[in-house]
Amino acid sequence: MHDDLNWAIGGEAGDGIASTGKIFAQALSRAGRHVFTSKDFASRIRGGYTAYKVRTSVDQVQSVVDRLDILIALTERTVDENLDELHENSVVIYDGDRTEFSDFEAPGEVTGLDVPLKDLAEDAGGAIMRNIVALGAVCAVADFPIENLDESLEKRFGGKGESIVENNKQAARLGAEYVEEEYADEGPRYSLETTDEDYVLLNGDEAIGMGAIAAGCRFYAGYPITPATDVMEYLTGRIEQFGGHVVQAEDELAAINMALGAARAGARSMTATSGPGIDLMSETFGLVATSETPLVVANVMRSGPSTGMPTKQEQGDLNMMLKGGHGEIPRFVLAPTSVAECFHKTVEAFNLAEKYQIPVYLTADLSMAVTERTYAPDEFDMDEVEIDRGKLVDEDEISAWQNENDQFKPHAVTADGVSPRAVPGTEGGVHMSTGLEHDELGRRTEDTDVRVEQVDKRYQKVDTAREREDFDYREFGDGDADNLVISWGSNEGTIVEALDYLGEDDPDVRVVSVPYIYPRPDLTDEVQAADQVVVVEANATGQFADIVEHDVLERVGRINKYDGVDFKADELADEITETLA
Repeated sequence: MHDDLNWAIGGEAGDGIASTGKIFAQALSRAGRHVFTSKDFASRIRGGYTAYKVRTSVDQVQSVVDRLDILIALTERTVDENLDELHENSVVIYDGDRTEFSDFEAPGEVTGLDVPLKDLAEDAGGAIMRNIVALGAVCAVADFPIENLDESLEKRFGGKGESIVENNKQAARLGAEYVEEEYADEGPRYSLETTDEDYVLLNGDEAIGMGAIAAGCRFYAGYPITPATDVMEYLTGRIEQFGGHVVQAEDELAAINMALGAARAGARSMTATSGPGIDLMSETFGLVATSETPLVVANVMRSGPSTGMPTKQEQGDLNMMLKGGHGEIPRFVLAPTSVAECFHKTVEAFNLAEKYQIPVYLTADLSMAVTERTYAPDEFDMDEVEIDRGKLVDEDEISAWQNENDQFKPHAVTADGVSPRAVPGTEGGVHMSTGLEHDELGRRTEDTDVRVEQVDKRYQKVDTAREREDFDYREFGDGDADNLVISWGSNEGTIVEALDYLGEDDPDVRVVSVPYIYPRPDLTDEVQAADQVVVVEANATGQFADIVEHDVLERVGRINKYDGVDFKADELADEITETLA
C-alpha cells in the first residue's frame, strides 16, 4: 500500500472538530499531498461524539482504512471509539488537565503525549485555540513544516482580522515547540513529504454545486436538510455571479414547486434534498414528468427510514428513486461514483433533463457529500463542459410545431418521444401544460387513444435515450477474472483500494462500477461470464442486487453494510475474500 498517514481528531459536537480537520486537510493539500477525509458526527448541535479523519499520501487515496497513526483525543471517549484502529506506533495527543492518559484503555505500545492545550492556547490569546495548539503538536510528530498551516489559518480566520490570524499561528507554534522540547526522544515520529503539486480539495456537495453552475443552472430552491444543505451553501453567493438565484424555501414541497416554476420559465433549475424530502417531493416529481419539464433533483442519501440517523451513511433510497410516486413516471437516475464525478454527472444530468424533457434524480450519499478529496485542477475543466438544451425552439422554428390554427403543440407526438419546447415569451409558442392527462396541445383529455399515445410518447424518450446515450459502467481490476464484484455510487473508490489489499492467495476480481441506475447498462454478459458474482452496497436488503437479479435472471451474492458507517478498504477486502471463498 501507499506510504500514507492516517490522522484524526475527536471530541464532542461543538468542540470545533470539523473546522480543525478542514484546516489540516487544506494544509496537506496545499503542501502537494493527496487527501481523503471522513467525518463521524452526531445529529445535534452540542454533545455527542464527533470525529474528523484524514488519510494523506503523495499518491492518490480513495478510502479510509482501519488504522490511525496520530490521534488528537479531546475526550476519553475519542480513544475508546478508535481503539481498534490504534497500533504500536500510534501517537495520541491529549490534554492531561482534561483527562488522564491512564484512563485510556489503549494498546500498551501506543505513545501518549500530554500537551497542555488549553494553557498554551491561553498564552497565544485564548483557550478557544486549543485545537490549533494540537495541530501544531501534530506538525512536530509528523515532521510537517508548520508554515504549511499558515495559509489554511489565514483562509479560516482571515475575515476575523489580522490579530486573530496571528494568534492562531502563534498557538500552532507553541504546540509544536512544546512537543519538540518535552518529547524530543519519546515515541515514534513520522515524516510527511511535501511536493510542488497543486490540488483542489472539495467534497461531493460542493462538486454538485460547481457542476450545476458549469452546466448553466440559474435557479436553485431548497430547504436545509442533512446532508444536502452544502449544495445550497456552495451555490449561495456564487450562482449570483452568473445571473442566478438561490431561494431557501419554507419546506421541500415549496422548494421543488419553485424549481418547477423556474424550469417552466426556461431556466436550468434544480433542487437538492435527502430521504424525507424526496418523500415530500414525489407528488410534484410526477407533475414534472407529466408536464415534460426538465428538472434536476439531487438526492443526497442518509440513513433512514423516517428521521433515521441523519448524519450517517446509507444507500437506502434506490427503490424510492426508481419507483417512487403514484402512477408510472418516466425518469432518469444517475449515481456519481466519486467526488469528481459529482461534478461531471451534474452537468450530464442537466443535459439529459433538457434533451429528453424528463426529471433526473442525481443521487449521492452522506459519505460522498461530506468527504473531501484532492484532485488536479484540470479534472474540472470548464472549457470542456458542453451544454445541450435539446429541442428548445425559437420564433424562427415555432411554425413547424403548430397545427392548422397556428396553435403550438408542446406535447407533439414524435418518433423519438421528445416534443419541441418553447419558453414563455416565444412568439407563437403560447401553450398550456397541466398535471392532467392532455393532448398534443396540452388540453385535458380522457380520450383513451390519446391517453395511450401520450403515455407511450413519454416512455419512448427513455428508449430513445438508451439508443443515443452511453449509459455504460466503469471497470477496474482483472478484466479476465472469474469473480465479478458490482457496485454503484460512492463505493467505487473503496473497492478499487480493496483490490490492493488482496494477496496472492486471494481471488482475482473484476470490478464493475455502475453510475447509471436508470437507464442502466445491461450486465447480463458480465454476470453470466463470471463464476461468482457479488454486489456491494450500503443498505440492508440489497436493492441494486435485486435489480441485477431481475435483469439477468440469475442469483448474485451480496455484501451489505447498514450500520451507518462507511465501507473501509481493508475491511471490504476481507469481506470480498470471504464471500468469494
